Amino acid sequence: MTSRFAGTRVLVAGASRGIGRAIAEAFAAEGAALAICARGAEGVTEAAASLKRHGRTVVAEPCDLANGDQIDHWVATSIAALGGVDVLVSNASAAAMGSGDAAWQANFMVDVLGAVRLTRAAEAALTQSSQASVLYISSISGLGPSTRAPAYAAAKAALNNLTQSQALDLAPKRIRVNAILPGSIEFPGGSWEQRRTSDPALYNQVLARVPWGRMGTVEEIAQPALFLASSAAQWITGQTLAIDGGQGLS
Repeated sequence: MTSRFAGTRVLVAGASRGIGRAIAEAFAAEGAALAICARGAEGVTEAAASLKRHGRTVVAEPCDLANGDQIDHWVATSIAALGGVDVLVSNASAAAMGSGDAAWQANFMVDVLGAVRLTRAAEAALTQSSQASVLYISSISGLGPSTRAPAYAAAKAALNNLTQSQALDLAPKRIRVNAILPGSIEFPGGSWEQRRTSDPALYNQVLARVPWGRMGTVEEIAQPALFLASSAAQWITGQTLAIDGGQGLS
């Protein structure tokens, strides 16, 4: 076990499962103190118990990332508990498919406005850090059109643009802002694991577009996330990094 992030205080929103959980686990394994949240209380409690096995400080509470008041409360209580914040990870996603009004509202309220609110709430405390970094988890869906999930793709495109705007705005305050754009990631209980059996035609169609020949894993997103938050990436800001096994190329 390394301690690359010993003494680092990390907030991970949307950390009860999948990519957010893997990012929190990776930070904890390398010495970081953590504050996590997700909408479901049971999932947050279970995730916190698992993270504590690394022997790090872990604080956790439920938070609906479509609710601005709840975001403000979670960020404030987390910063108070950890004594500040160095890294903010917004893994919030409604992941609403389709093109109805509900999908548009859910995706923009959580994926875009949730990221805006999280960053705004943490900004003052981030300016007190010598290694301040914000990381948004977006998607390669934001790089092009989508007929299957137009609202989701449009929200991620907005988040990609927001990454650049926030990076430019916060650079004078020495806060770096970057985004990771995962391709199709498969993990237990995740949408692609479910579709493998519920919609094998779609699963195989998407899999055929991945030149690497398989879906990605959450660990393959977590490790680049640690790099972007580390001192090794101190000259990187405003970037959107696709991690997709070449899926976006096809």
